[in-house]
Amino acid sequence: MNGSVAGQAAGATGEFAGRQRRQRLLDLGFKSLTQASATLVLACMAGILLSLLVRSWPSLQRFGAGFLWSSQWDPVTEEFGAAAAIFGSIVSTVIAMALAVPLGLAIALFLVELAPRPVSRLVSYAIELLAAIPSIIYGMWGLFVFAPFMGSHIEPALQSWLGFLPLFRGPPIGIGMLSAGVILALMILPFVSAVMRDVFGMVPAVLKEAAYGMGSTTWEVTRKVTVPFAVQGLVGAGFLGLARAIGETMAVTFVIGNSQSISASLFAPANTIPSTLANEFTEATTPLYLSALVELGLVLFLITFLIQLAAQFWLGRLARGRR
Repeated sequence: MNGSVAGQAAGATGEFAGRQRRQRLLDLGFKSLTQASATLVLACMAGILLSLLVRSWPSLQRFGAGFLWSSQWDPVTEEFGAAAAIFGSIVSTVIAMALAVPLGLAIALFLVELAPRPVSRLVSYAIELLAAIPSIIYGMWGLFVFAPFMGSHIEPALQSWLGFLPLFRGPPIGIGMLSAGVILALMILPFVSAVMRDVFGMVPAVLKEAAYGMGSTTWEVTRKVTVPFAVQGLVGAGFLGLARAIGETMAVTFVIGNSQSISASLFAPANTIPSTLANEFTEATTPLYLSALVELGLVLFLITFLIQLAAQFWLGRLARGRR
């Protein structure tokens, strides 16, 4: 009897030890898999950066740091500069963010705080559908529908009201920086509003109910409870839209005018880094021309990287400030 009990206990102990060994092996395998995945991401980024540096090296040697602030772009004489493309990328992105972020915030607040559930569900489906539309469709719609509308109605009105400002001078042809910025805003608006909606949806209901119980209005609850609680997510949504806008190619290429020039007028044709690459990469017949285009890609890669660093730094400061 005692021997049988002892044998059963020894067997149970051995089975338990075997399960522990298997669990440790599974944990080790899972940890190794996740580490390998994370390392692969870093390796891909390093590989992309190294490839861009190697292929842009002739341009880096020829033009040096002056490539960044030179606006000359002449494939015939092989004189290249990135200033016009960088200027166009920054200005079009600023226009898009100035339009998309406030609209996205208003849409998200309406869907979460004010809209009836059926309306909220319907509008949310529409937002997700807009996010799924390919960028080339936005570009074609912008070229054939939106740009003529801008040229015949919006830009003449802006010129008549605000023509004393350099931003709104020049012929209102509908193709230019302003149209590109508005198209970009329409493209990133679904992403920004969808993320902000989800962030607002995660605010604990008990916090809002407590504020309502103390006599707060909807505006006061939104301003003092909902938005402060979700501010980190809102900043993240903004940077997500920023990264999406600055790298957009096809939609901008259709409506920006593709002119390597810097102008104070938002009506003037311009260019961005992605649109320059899309238009001229197949025409790069000389090694230096191709190297200059790759260096433009390197500049865009570094700008995107700096945006991500700024986002992480800002989010870190917000997190520390709430502790």
